[in-house]
Amino acid sequence: MGLNLELNDFQTPLEEDEKEGLLISTITNRADLDEFEQLGVVETMKWLVGKRFLYQDVLNIIFIKTLHKKMFSTVWKWAGEFRLTNKNIGIDKSIILEELKKLFDDCIYWIENKTFSEDEIALRLSHRLVWIHPFANGNGRLSRLHADVLINNCFGKPNFTWGAKNLIKEGEARTKYLEAIREADLLNYKPLIRFARM
Repeated sequence: MGLNLELNDFQTPLEEDEKEGLLISTITNRADLDEFEQLGVVETMKWLVGKRFLYQDVLNIIFIKTLHKKMFSTVWKWAGEFRLTNKNIGIDKSIILEELKKLFDDCIYWIENKTFSEDEIALRLSHRLVWIHPFANGNGRLSRLHADVLINNCFGKPNFTWGAKNLIKEGEARTKYLEAIREADLLNYKPLIRFARM
């Protein structure tokens, strides 16, 4: 039996273009990056505890940029700024602002007209944020936290559990989450609602 020298995703060294904008020079691989980013997410979650917002206060461009900056400003120089390049996921960079405005207008309409349940509105917000992919990094965590802000800090309901697992690392929870996201791509939000409330 030989040594397994394959690196898992979290040992994989960051490419030079992935390091652009990093504020911490000791970050060399995905595990390091995830750890530092998660610290910012935890601090942002602490900042949100007990805060109450009107839904109009969180469904706008200023709030999403502020939330991303709070989450990642200790790691990324460009935290809170929309991406300037196209990625293999997400819409064209030139229409990010337009699509975010449409999303926030849709959410406000759904809330005011009770089009969907509060859970489904928050999860539609999260799902579309991932599809838009407004920032160069951190979109998944941002989308889930933004949904939690809407459901908890605006609607007064418990935060989502998101399967009660780390969704960044490969595993059963991430697989189920991605399956639920693929169903949401087909406009079937029931699996994502079930997963988010597990």
